[in-house]
Amino acid sequence: MRELEYDVAVIGAGTAGIAAYRAAAAAGARAVLIERGPGGTTCARVGCMPSKLLIAAGGAAHAARNTDLFGIRVSDVSVDGRAVLGRLRAERDRFVGGVRDGLESLPEDVRIAGSARFADDRTLAVDDHTRIRFRAAVIATGSSPIVPEPLRGLGDRLLTTDTLFEIPDLPDSLAVLGAGAVGIEIAQAMARLGVAVTVIDAGANVAGLCEPDLARQAAEIFRTELDLHLGAEVLAAAPDGDGATLRWTDRDGHERITRASRVLAATGRSPNLERLGLESTGLRLDARGVPDFDPRSLVCAGAPILIAGDADAWRPVLHEARRQGTIAGTNAAALAAGRPTEAPAPWTSLAMVFTHPQAAAIGAPYDPEAEGRVIGHLDFSDQGRARVEGRNRGGMRIWADRRGRLLGGEMFGPSVEHLAHLLTYAVTDGLNAQDVQDRPLYHPTVEEGLGSVMSIIIRNLTGR
Repeated sequence: MRELEYDVAVIGAGTAGIAAYRAAAAAGARAVLIERGPGGTTCARVGCMPSKLLIAAGGAAHAARNTDLFGIRVSDVSVDGRAVLGRLRAERDRFVGGVRDGLESLPEDVRIAGSARFADDRTLAVDDHTRIRFRAAVIATGSSPIVPEPLRGLGDRLLTTDTLFEIPDLPDSLAVLGAGAVGIEIAQAMARLGVAVTVIDAGANVAGLCEPDLARQAAEIFRTELDLHLGAEVLAAAPDGDGATLRWTDRDGHERITRASRVLAATGRSPNLERLGLESTGLRLDARGVPDFDPRSLVCAGAPILIAGDADAWRPVLHEARRQGTIAGTNAAALAAGRPTEAPAPWTSLAMVFTHPQAAAIGAPYDPEAEGRVIGHLDFSDQGRARVEGRNRGGMRIWADRRGRLLGGEMFGPSVEHLAHLLTYAVTDGLNAQDVQDRPLYHPTVEEGLGSVMSIIIRNLTGR
């Protein structure tokens, strides 16, 4: 077995791991990157990029079927499922190739292939061929789909985001367990591509929305395209011919049966930590096996080990993983050199769902019991640009404190991916409603809706 020594050992070569390696090396540390495969980030391989390709295809089909509003008649819209998935995989592979090119540009002597396991709080074993002594280590091992127990006997009838994008053709019908971001995005896209879709979720809301009126609107809108059941619980699932049958109870406790060609588990992802031997490090682990760590510095309590990206289960999205990787790599190099670590303030929380309409949650979460909040609202049904384009559904709710300082909000409507960024910047910069109201907003744009919301907040604060 080879015996090696490094200042910093990074486990995992996804978004967070690559960023951590580069940051540690830039800080002067002698670093190594360990990857067990497959290559490419979760986002590029099985997450945000292939799902957006599916959404784009569904959006094209939906638009082609819904041109009558504009006096345009389109007939005989058909969907070639094999072609849809063929383009998806070709573009997906291009994105993954870009990530791999970046990884392969690193010197070969700083990359080790294999599965790493902690022998103690200063030593890693990589398979049976390499032993690494380190001064600091970064865990960036990503996550894997959660498969609820009732679905585990379905064999190849069960899909996760790790397998969904490899199917050769679209199924006739699909049952989706989970109405969060991933579940509802894929469900709506599949429905628009002609798949009969049923969505079952134990929660009360859809697309991560908590503000009651927006959550209600979202559920009503999605129900026009698919069979959505909230407050429901899957009791059992079994193979049924070439498909599967689910037995479940609805929100009123009535037992229901659904048969589908395939079942998609979209109930979240769990950190890939179980094979790391963390019990050998002396770290304090929670019930999920996640180490106790500082969410600002990413340093784990009890050992010179840091954790970043999906592995820490804190904010499992790519932009956070990249930033966390940079912080973890920089701080790992500091620990290795005996320097103080840094604890930068977290970014303003930003979560998006790329359905149509889009959804987003920004900054401080919705809290009906929070004192001193002033809420501005907008209904997109009468917003000028949204009506022009026939996308006038949904609304915005933005909250501020009693001084008018913007705290956060939720949105469900057109161009939300852009509106949400503007609000995120305003919250991050500590702006108040008047500050935003004084900024230019071009006419006619959906962004003008932000000005309308700010006006309501100011009116609620001043009474004018």
